[in-house]
Amino acid sequence: MSTEAVFDCAVGLPIGPKVDATPARRPGGVALAGRVVALAPFDIDHHAAELFAATHGPERERLWFYLGDGPFSDRAAFDAYLARWIEHEERVFYAILDRASGRVVGHIAYMHIVPADHRVEIGNVLFSPSLARTTGATEAVVLMLRHAFDDLGYDRVEWKCNTLNAPSLKAALRLGFVYEGVFRRHMIQKGRSRDTAWLAMVVDDWPARKAAFDAWLSPANFYEDGTQRQNLAQFIATAGAP
Repeated sequence: MSTEAVFDCAVGLPIGPKVDATPARRPGGVALAGRVVALAPFDIDHHAAELFAATHGPERERLWFYLGDGPFSDRAAFDAYLARWIEHEERVFYAILDRASGRVVGHIAYMHIVPADHRVEIGNVLFSPSLARTTGATEAVVLMLRHAFDDLGYDRVEWKCNTLNAPSLKAALRLGFVYEGVFRRHMIQKGRSRDTAWLAMVVDDWPARKAAFDAWLSPANFYEDGTQRQNLAQFIATAGAP
């Protein structure tokens, strides 16, 4: 549905179009399976040890640099962080699993969930070195988008990051999120002022984005060594995405 203004003849002023105001469904503990990765509701007993090992090696400082928490000095501190995310009523926290090996390779969350406005954010995205810049990293976000738009009825999925976090901003743009601007001095994070870049994908964008994701993720788009035949940007352009 277009979000262009319509004219209210009775009042004589423009206003947005009418929509179905039934609240979207709140995300819950539903596992999401893709071809390369799967998302499982985070369970400390099953997922924490592997993820701690995968994210606290030589690259740990850079890996956690732009996130609100971490890195952690020990497992107890890491588990306490995970528990806060798991128990938070306004967040849904997933472990990212590599389907071939079964290993835990990252985490991702729904947050700032507003069913009444059909709005949700994908955030707290942590990709271990083995997952970053792989097909699985893209598929993890696509699974979240597909579930939000197709299963839960959201109209807007947001992505926010530190304006200085070039990899996160680049990843969001590559995925087809639309840059909407900067919230200056949006928050204090780890004792430093943060300007936040806001991006979003809306339901009007989704059919073309979904077609591009499906084509890019198809096994036919990859050579036997796993390299892509066409990049995602080419598929988004072909799909005529706005």
